[in-house]
Amino acid sequence: MQGDAPRLDRGHKRWKVLASLKEPCRPEDGSPLINQLLHNRGIDGPELVDAFLNADQRLTPDPFRLPDMPQAVSRIHEALLRGEKITIYGDFDTDGLTGAAILVQGMAALGARVTPYIPSRFEEGHGLKISALENMKDQGVSLVITVDCGINDNEAADFARSAGLDLIITDHHTLTAPVPDALAVINPKRPDSSYPFDGLCGAGVAYRVLEAIYRSTGRSADSYLDLVALGTVTDMVPLLAENRFLVKKGTELLKNSRRPGLRELIRVSGLDGSKIEAEDIAWVLGPRLNAAGRVEHASLSYNLLTTASVEEAAKLARALEEKNARRQALTEEVLATARDQAAAMLERSKILIVSSPHYHSGVHGLVANRLVDEFYRPSIVMETRDGKGHGSGRSIPEFNMIEALMECRDLLSRYGGHPGAAGFALAEENVPRFIEALQEIAGRQLESVDLRPEIVIDIEMPLSVYLGKNYRTIRKLAPFGKGNPEPVFLSRGVQVIDSRVLGNGGSHLKCKLRAGNAVWTAIGFDLGELAGEITRSIDIVYHLHIDRWCNQEMIELHLLDFRPSASPPLKKGD
Repeated sequence: MQGDAPRLDRGHKRWKVLASLKEPCRPEDGSPLINQLLHNRGIDGPELVDAFLNADQRLTPDPFRLPDMPQAVSRIHEALLRGEKITIYGDFDTDGLTGAAILVQGMAALGARVTPYIPSRFEEGHGLKISALENMKDQGVSLVITVDCGINDNEAADFARSAGLDLIITDHHTLTAPVPDALAVINPKRPDSSYPFDGLCGAGVAYRVLEAIYRSTGRSADSYLDLVALGTVTDMVPLLAENRFLVKKGTELLKNSRRPGLRELIRVSGLDGSKIEAEDIAWVLGPRLNAAGRVEHASLSYNLLTTASVEEAAKLARALEEKNARRQALTEEVLATARDQAAAMLERSKILIVSSPHYHSGVHGLVANRLVDEFYRPSIVMETRDGKGHGSGRSIPEFNMIEALMECRDLLSRYGGHPGAAGFALAEENVPRFIEALQEIAGRQLESVDLRPEIVIDIEMPLSVYLGKNYRTIRKLAPFGKGNPEPVFLSRGVQVIDSRVLGNGGSHLKCKLRAGNAVWTAIGFDLGELAGEITRSIDIVYHLHIDRWCNQEMIELHLLDFRPSASPPLKKGD
C-alpha cells in the first residue's frame, strides 16, 4: 500500500495525563475505560453518551436551521421548475470536489440542468472569480451555487448581483469580511447562525443543502454519504457531533461502494474495500484525490468520483495513482530545500517562513505541514515571482494562523482558511513587511510556550489489561480523527525483550515487550534515532492497532514515546 504514512515528531514530547474520572458518564455501563475515554472527549451524561456511541441521526440537526437555507431551497426549486441553467462552483481539493459531486449528481437526479465548474489551482487559485462568473453569464447560466468557497469573496458576489446572476454561497471557512451580498449565504460559522454545530466541512454543508432540497420530494440523500465521509475526513474537521454520524455511515457505504471510480481507487491503492476506516481515507484515499489538483487539474478526480463507466473508472484510477506519485516526488523535492531554510531560522524565530520562486504551489500546504511535524513551529511556505507572492500556512494548537493573517490583512490581497491551515496572496513588494509582522505576532504569542509537541494521554493502565474485549470496547469510539483522537495510553514498567531499528536509514523502532505473561510487538514510526535510549524497563505511550497479515489479525502497539521506568511518575492533570 503506497500512501502518506503518519509522521511523528522527532525526539521526546511533553506528556500530559488527563485527570481520572471519579463518576462514570453512564452508571449502568460497567466499563471504567469507556467512561474515561468518553469524558476526555467532553461526552458526559446518558443522552450524549448514547447518541455518541450509536452515532445515529440524533446527531444531525434540521438543515433548515442553517442560515439562509429557506431562501436557497426556494430559489433552487424555482430553477428546477423553469429548467434554468445551474452551475455548481466547486474547489480543487477533496472537500470541494466531493461537495460539488453531491450537488451536481443530487440535483441532476431531480432533472436539473446542472453542470460543475472546477477551478484550476494554478490559473485561478482559491475562491470565487469574476472572470469565471462572466463566462457563466455568457453561457446562459442564471444560478450559481458555490461549494467550499465564496464566503470572503465579496467583490465577486457584488459582480454576480450586478450581472443578474443569482448566487448561493455554501461554505464552511472562517469569515474574514462582512457576509457577502448574495441571494443566500449558507455557512455554519456565520456569526448570526443558530445551527448548533459549526464543524461541517464544505461537502457536509453541500449535503445538508441537498437534504433540504430533497425533503419536499420525499427522497433520501443517504446515498451521497460516501462522498461526505471522504470530504469530512480529508478536510480534517472535528469528527464529533454531526460529523461523527456522517463519517460512520459514509464509511459503511464505501465498503460496498456503488461508484465505479471509488471501487477502482480502493483497488489500485491496495486497500481491502470491505474494511475501509476513516484512517484509510485520511492517509490513502484523500491524498490521492487531492493529488490531481496539486500537480495538474482536479477535474481528473472529479470525473473519477462521478463516472458510471467501469472502463473509464479503471483508466482514471491508474492516472490518479501516477499523479499521486508525482505529487509525492514534488513534495520531497521542495521539502529538501525548505527544511534547510527552516532549520536556519529556528534560533531566531517562533514561526518558520520559507520562500522561493521555485516552490511548486501545489505542495505548499503539504510541505508546511511537514515542517510543523518536524520542528513544531507554525510554518509558511511561499512562492514569490513575477511581482506576486502566495503561499500556505499550517500551525500548532498554540497559534491561530487565520487570526495572524487577519492582523496582516493590510499587506494581503487575499487570505482565508482556519486556525490550523490558511492560504494567502500578496504583492511581492509586501513580502518583507509581511514576514516581519508575522514574526512579531508569533514572538509575542509564543514567547512562553514550550515548543515541543504535547501528547495528551487518556488513561494510565497496565498493559496486561488490553485483551480482545477491551480493544473491541475502545473501537466503539471510532471513527477517530480531529476532535476525537485515537485513544492514547500510558503503561509503566514494561519489560523490553528486544529492540531494533528498521526502514530507510533506521528511521523506525521496533520492540518486543513483555507485560505479565503477554508479549507485545510495538512499532515506533520515526523513533529510530531514539533507539539508543531504550533500557530494560520503560514507560510507554501508545495507540492500540490491529495488524492484519496473511488473513490473521493481531493487536499491535503504535509507540508514540517512551522513557526509562526510573522516570518520576507524572501527576494526574500535569
